[in-house]
Amino acid sequence: MATFLVQRTAPLPPDEAWRRLTDWPRHGAVVPLTRIRVTTPPPTGVGTRVVARTGVGPLSFEDPMEVTVWRPPVDDSPGLCRLEKRGRVVLGWAEIEVGPGPGGRARVRWREDVRLRFQPAPLDGVVARAGGQVFGRAVNRLLREP
Repeated sequence: MATFLVQRTAPLPPDEAWRRLTDWPRHGAVVPLTRIRVTTPPPTGVGTRVVARTGVGPLSFEDPMEVTVWRPPVDDSPGLCRLEKRGRVVLGWAEIEVGPGPGGRARVRWREDVRLRFQPAPLDGVVARAGGQVFGRAVNRLLREP
C-alpha cells in the first residue's frame, strides 16, 4: 500500500477547518478530473457514503468510501474522520484529523493509505508521492477557500 501524510496549519479555528475539509462536494472542485456525490442523506456521520468519480468518459473509475469514524473537534480535543475506500479500483483508507495548533490556528493531518487494484508493490512509492502532491494542493485550496 502507498501511504502519504499531508500536514498543514491554517489561520482558521479548528471547527471551520473541519467544516471545509469534510464538505465532500467541495472536493470535486479541488481534485483534478473528479466529481463527488454523497449517496446518503445529511448530516455527515458514521455510515455516510461518498463516491468520487475520477477521469474522463470511459477512462474513469469510481472510488466509493464510507465514513467509519466521525468525531468533530471539540474545545482542545482534535477531530477525526476516517473514510474506508471500498471500490473495485481504489482500496485503503483516509483519515482527516483537525485540532488546535499554535496561535489559535488549526492543525491539520490528512493521512491516506491507498492501494490501486492490480498495482505492483514497486509502484507504491510513485503512488504515495503523487497522492501527497495532489491531496496537498487539494487541502491547501479547501482550507483557503470558504
